[in-house]
Amino acid sequence: MTDKITWIQALPELWTAFLETVYMVGVSFLIAFAGGVVLGVLLHVTDRHGLRPSVAVNQVLGTIVNIVRSMPFIVLLILLLGLTRLIVGTAIGPTAAIVPLSIAGIPFFARVVESALAEVPRGRVEAAAAMGATDMQVIRKVLLPEAASGIISGSTLTLVMLVGSSAMAGVIGGGGLGDLALVYGYQRFNNQVLIACVVVLIILVQGIQMIGDGWLRARAHKR
Repeated sequence: MTDKITWIQALPELWTAFLETVYMVGVSFLIAFAGGVVLGVLLHVTDRHGLRPSVAVNQVLGTIVNIVRSMPFIVLLILLLGLTRLIVGTAIGPTAAIVPLSIAGIPFFARVVESALAEVPRGRVEAAAAMGATDMQVIRKVLLPEAASGIISGSTLTLVMLVGSSAMAGVIGGGGLGDLALVYGYQRFNNQVLIACVVVLIILVQGIQMIGDGWLRARAHKR
């Protein structure tokens, strides 16, 4: 690409960068979703009003979550360079960016899940336990289904957060739209490419939000 390439000429690179962003965000979200649900359930269950209260476990998990969430993503990227190289063999590229994105996403989504579970009426949990349901059955058949709307809403929020974070991954050569905007837009003073990347990011975020909102409306109508 030349410095003065137009946004139309940059369409192939934009498409590649878009696919890289979708790949990074998609894989990291799946990891964050799985890890976040497990961690969020543990935080809720070990709470003083949970199924298995444990102050020590809850405080340790909560502290770890708060520490990771308090770090700016760009700082987390740098701190995890060594771990990223250890896991994927390189610290640059879309696959490498999945590591810090996932680690940032797990505690974020865990808090979302914890908050959604806290909204479930305690009476339903107590009723299930009184009928002989095990802790795992209460979690699978009462807590998670009842908190589904909050978890879906939180999933949309997490995806949007990951899109923004994936753009910052371009600072260390993480690929995707952020990398394209930085290298061929900002650093080469090519406003057309820079604006095109921003527009694609906005469209991607709006698409995610529309799908999430539509899913919530469809679920509300069924209920």
